[in-house]
Amino acid sequence: MSRLRVAVIGVGHLGQHHARLFAEMPDVELVGVVDTKSGRAEEVAGKYGTRAFSNAEDVRSLVDAVTVAVPTQSHVDVAMPFVTQGSAVLVEKPLASSLADADRLIAVAAQRGSVLAAGHTERFNPAVSAAWPGISDPRFIEVHRLGVFPERSLDIDVIFDLMIHDLDLLLALVGSEVVSLEAVGVHVLTPRTDIANARLRFASGCIANLTASRISRERVRKARFFQQDAYISIDFAAQEVEVYRTLPSEGRPRIEGGKLDVPKDEPLRRELVDFVEAARTGRPPGVTAQAGRAALALATRIAEEMEAAI
Repeated sequence: MSRLRVAVIGVGHLGQHHARLFAEMPDVELVGVVDTKSGRAEEVAGKYGTRAFSNAEDVRSLVDAVTVAVPTQSHVDVAMPFVTQGSAVLVEKPLASSLADADRLIAVAAQRGSVLAAGHTERFNPAVSAAWPGISDPRFIEVHRLGVFPERSLDIDVIFDLMIHDLDLLLALVGSEVVSLEAVGVHVLTPRTDIANARLRFASGCIANLTASRISRERVRKARFFQQDAYISIDFAAQEVEVYRTLPSEGRPRIEGGKLDVPKDEPLRRELVDFVEAARTGRPPGVTAQAGRAALALATRIAEEMEAAI
């Protein structure tokens, strides 16, 4: 089988890791990396033995697939020519800067039959994979995703940078429509929302409380699921899962559980392996563009609720 020809467009904080992981894959040929910042593409290309480009147009004829890790406002403009020519494309989250742009990109991908994936890496976290089979009809969910102040993604609110990971996960895990929400956000260090809290009510009756911050003194990425006779805790950063269940007994309920065995792996590597297989076979990727669009729509609702509350 011939190697899949792949390029990475945007090799900043995240895109450089796309390049690293593709360069390690025996069934992939990393044909180039693209970055508009002077010297950046050359630096990354030198590390991973590939060619450097400053314009995405220059790699169009060289690739079967690309990943797009440029600033959010450029996602659709950069991805569209590749989707149009039928290349497989993975766009980092959020899929687009607006729902209208996301819809445009999805429509062209459907018309051309192009594989279009949304880069929601947390779906590929081994801890999520281990916990998923045990999550059934949760009634209450609490999520904390806190990070220190970054040097990246300051062009978007913390909702679209961090919270959107958890919105995507909850939509997939709960499998129910969000019927109402309350949200509050605060601009602390930037003109955009730096810390946000949202409370979601799903049609199933489940309530989810999410907090996302990029101004924390420590990094925390945890979720807790409470459901009938069970408690499930996920530590995304440590890739650890704890499960406790009540067992029938006479008198006081008996509790059984502990940590699950979670084989450690790099979520981004698993995501890119999935993308490569989707690009080769034409099957839907693990996180489709439609799922990315759903997470973007919910994030937009939360942002609008915050603005209305000001």
